[in-house]
Amino acid sequence: MSRTDFKQLLDAGAHFGHLKRKWNPAMAPYIFMERNGIHIIDLHKTVAKIDEAAAALKQIAKSGRKILFVATKKQAKDIVAEKIKACGMPYITERWSGGMLTNFPTIRKAVKKMDTIDNMHTNGTFDNISKREKLQISRQRGKLEKNLGSIADMKRLPAAIFIVDVHKEKIAVREAKKIGIQIFGIVDTNSNPNIDFVVPANDDATKSISLIIDIMANAVTEGLAERSTQKKEKNEGSSEQTPRGGKRRARKKTTEKV
Repeated sequence: MSRTDFKQLLDAGAHFGHLKRKWNPAMAPYIFMERNGIHIIDLHKTVAKIDEAAAALKQIAKSGRKILFVATKKQAKDIVAEKIKACGMPYITERWSGGMLTNFPTIRKAVKKMDTIDNMHTNGTFDNISKREKLQISRQRGKLEKNLGSIADMKRLPAAIFIVDVHKEKIAVREAKKIGIQIFGIVDTNSNPNIDFVVPANDDATKSISLIIDIMANAVTEGLAERSTQKKEKNEGSSEQTPRGGKRRARKKTTEKV
């Protein structure tokens, strides 16, 4: 059964591409026709690609690995923050910092800096410094929080990255390719579909983005739920097993007096 259908995508305006003069010729296989100088995306192919991408994301989540969602454009920021936060995956909705993937150790240092500042509040250090220093440290903490966001909890590189608008997030695409991270993305007619999992669709319309992200978030949630069930069944199964190899207790021999 498909996760979405043609009518849902049509109602969301997912079929509207960019002006013909702005197209990327590599997107030709996903274009149905041209209307009034605008390319129309083949939604039958979009449905198939959504199902393919969602199934792959579900398996990644089920394996316990992380998927990083990236959406820094205005139309997508709030959608991704809300839906992806709910399923517990990391996301970037502010500016993509160069080296976020290729120079991950530096990102981890920035996260540790945030942790250090947070510890200053709990251990009383913050109470013993001047107002000026407090203000500087608070500003630094705010800037780190804005740039790093939810990836503060990401201890290692993600197994995959899902991008809203691969044309806008070229640096993220380049970094993911460089270190071999699987790339999923919403790809409009002006973009290069040279990624692992292409979802050809309108990446500017809020309804289109919301529908697709909702499907992907549900797939991730399903994967996490199945992982949790498997772990629970495994633990229950191991607890029911009787221990082997234990030494038998020697029986006391009783001697009868005649």
